[in-house]
Amino acid sequence: MSHTYAQNVIHVVFSTKDRRKLMSGEFRPRMWAYATGICKKSDVLVLAVGGMEDHIHLLLQVPPTLALAKAVLAIKANSSRWASEEGLKFAWQQGYGAFSVSSSVVSLVVRYIQNQEAHHKRMSFDAEFLALLKKHRIEFDPKYVFG
Repeated sequence: MSHTYAQNVIHVVFSTKDRRKLMSGEFRPRMWAYATGICKKSDVLVLAVGGMEDHIHLLLQVPPTLALAKAVLAIKANSSRWASEEGLKFAWQQGYGAFSVSSSVVSLVVRYIQNQEAHHKRMSFDAEFLALLKKHRIEFDPKYVFG
């Protein structure tokens, strides 16, 4: 697309269905690699990927020709199908969180995503997700956040 310039950097977070701990330490790197491959096919640049046994964080640079919702749907649907083919009874939650990231703090968000194990020794996923919603001033009703 000529004369179109964009830097759409988005921190995307979503959990496994019912926040079940479905991704073991050995499985996670494979899931991260698979999700990265899905992104690559859609020209989505993955700046960081990480998470824990019950959720994933992706720092994505989404091209201006692709809607974020379509990108997330492709990641979730394809990785869920792949994980099921690998023998896991696997599903992602229905929704997701998406938070815009300024280029001035990309390196901080990358480090945050890379340090998920240390971070979650201090904070649960539920608390982390609520903190992200509050930090980004997203209105929510707590009784509906986790379905």
